[in-house]
Amino acid sequence: MSTQERIADPLVSTSNVNGTRVFSRTGEELGHIDHLMIDKKSGKVAYAVMHFGGFLGMGEEAHPVPWNKLNYDTQRDGFVTDITREQIEGAPRRPDDWQRDRRWEEQTFTHWGVPPYWI
Repeated sequence: MSTQERIADPLVSTSNVNGTRVFSRTGEELGHIDHLMIDKKSGKVAYAVMHFGGFLGMGEEAHPVPWNKLNYDTQRDGFVTDITREQIEGAPRRPDDWQRDRRWEEQTFTHWGVPPYWI
């Protein structure tokens, strides 16, 4: 499938999202999407886990970015966000049990300034 065909489709496969670059509004490349987290009950995309920093995959950090903070830009063939590098670096650190920690999720969505996906 060509890039133009992918852009025109109203739906996107997670396999096409994984690895997609993320840019700031000023054009700085912030990182890339590693994978999506989907709420089992509602089917909503809760957030994208974005990797940033490091070199050749070593030393990268992973942070959840609310899905509604990402907007696909056809010109860049990537996502654009109003999130800054400083906000990413200051985001709440993921605890070991992050997938079951609602308090951490609430702190994370508050940090990004958007309502949680479950509301």
